[in-house]
Amino acid sequence: MIVLSYLGILALIPLIMKKDDREIQWHAKNGLVLFVFYIIATVVWTLLSNFMPATLGCALSFVSCGIGIGYLVVIIMGILKGVKGERFRVPMLSDFADKF
Repeated sequence: MIVLSYLGILALIPLIMKKDDREIQWHAKNGLVLFVFYIIATVVWTLLSNFMPATLGCALSFVSCGIGIGYLVVIIMGILKGVKGERFRVPMLSDFADKF
């Protein structure tokens, strides 16, 4: 269930199925907030890149790839820490997830 917590929309499965386990709930909420932040960052970057000059296309593609790779690294770190029984806290995002 911890691994599912960090796999995008699949975080809803442990969130719904394991309501009595506080640790799985924390990881599911954290994974869901990370996923929503990734979607928002991708949409905002796509909209902003449409207004940039075409000569910056190569540089813009590196930033876009960086967003995806950064998300992948954070998700892998969350899974690895979660399987060990630890919590991987992302500044501001994990604090936001704690409010739910």
